[in-house]
Amino acid sequence: MKELQLREITWIGNSLDNLKEFPIQVRQHIGMALDDVQNGTTPSDVKAFKDVGSGVYEIVSRFDTNTYRAVYAVKIGEDVYVLHAFQKKSKKGVATPKQDVDLIKARYKKALEVEKDKKDDKQ
Repeated sequence: MKELQLREITWIGNSLDNLKEFPIQVRQHIGMALDDVQNGTTPSDVKAFKDVGSGVYEIVSRFDTNTYRAVYAVKIGEDVYVLHAFQKKSKKGVATPKQDVDLIKARYKKALEVEKDKKDDKQ
């Protein structure tokens, strides 16, 4: 039987530091979801993050009347790129605040650069 190869996680910007500041229950939820992604499965509670591009998803975790999100990309290369982790504080319903969307877009571009550099280093 072929052994499953875990996909590595590459953290872009301060996404890991942000995640470490979340409540333990949220960290566990997001961690389990990312573990599923590393193993090649899509967690049941993720949704496409359409503001950036194909292959970008968000994990939403609610705890103690707060909402936390982690946005990751899976179609950039072999790695799972975690682009942003944040507590949603928007006063306008479910929409992701523009500053967070802009940051995610910038980090997506950074992830593309990181992946290109990895490929260049292998050659």
